[in-house]
Amino acid sequence: MIGKIQVGYLVSYDYELLKNAIPTVYKEADTIFLAIDSNRKTWKGESIGIKDDFFKWIEDFDVQKKIVIYEEEFYVQGLTTMECEIRERKMLAHKMGIGNWLIQLDSDEYFYDFSKFVSFLKSKNDLLINPQDKLVQICGFKINLYKYVDQGVLYVDKLDKFMIATNYPNYKVGRHGKCRSIYTDSVALHDCLSRSREDLVQKLENWGHNDEINKTEFMSKWDSVTFSNYKEIRGFFYLDPMHWKTVEFMEGKSLQELLSNFKLTNKINVGKFFLLKKNFGQWFKFLMKKKIRP
Repeated sequence: MIGKIQVGYLVSYDYELLKNAIPTVYKEADTIFLAIDSNRKTWKGESIGIKDDFFKWIEDFDVQKKIVIYEEEFYVQGLTTMECEIRERKMLAHKMGIGNWLIQLDSDEYFYDFSKFVSFLKSKNDLLINPQDKLVQICGFKINLYKYVDQGVLYVDKLDKFMIATNYPNYKVGRHGKCRSIYTDSVALHDCLSRSREDLVQKLENWGHNDEINKTEFMSKWDSVTFSNYKEIRGFFYLDPMHWKTVEFMEGKSLQELLSNFKLTNKINVGKFFLLKKNFGQWFKFLMKKKIRP
């Protein structure tokens, strides 16, 4: 049977965040795959520990028996962290099954309205027939959280696109494939850099971008940002700092309160004209590529 809603997560050092992420997609997913390195290694080759109580939580939460633990050796000595990431994503996608919607999310991405996104995917099921001949990636937008402060969280005040699903795993950089993007108005909250200092350093040293970041310089700025001075600082992105020029503040003492507070604002609204323009641009770009292809 084709057209299943298959959701995959790459499980690593921040596995505890899955307790927030999985519930946002559980009801509408047909299967949820958790890809875990069988040797408990990160893409850099560092050892990680996953406590038994996490698997107990999975067992207790998974009342519909949708969650599959997929263990393989995903770390390969001699490959870069990004090469390991792409390799794992492709392996996971094939495990999920070509001919289905292949959704890959990170442990720190929390969907707002997954049912609406699934309805959109099902309206495009024709793209699942011979998918290698009509590659697409289905995109949404996310709000990036930068740093928790006593009163709430500092976040990047612009929606950032991210690749959510594809009909065929042509990954080139992370989840990005060199194919046409179809944009939806789906939004997720991304617990990106908003974690303890120790956990953030661990992320920066082990994720796919670890060789691209000046970690000392980045952490020095991150350490210096507070609720009192964030309005005076510019440039917060971990690669090109000015990609995230400014951050704003959202009040909330818990993740659920933050999710609710964001929903009460217009921060998660994606304009119809903006979507129309993005999708027309992608359609035209790849139409022209087809025309000039020898």
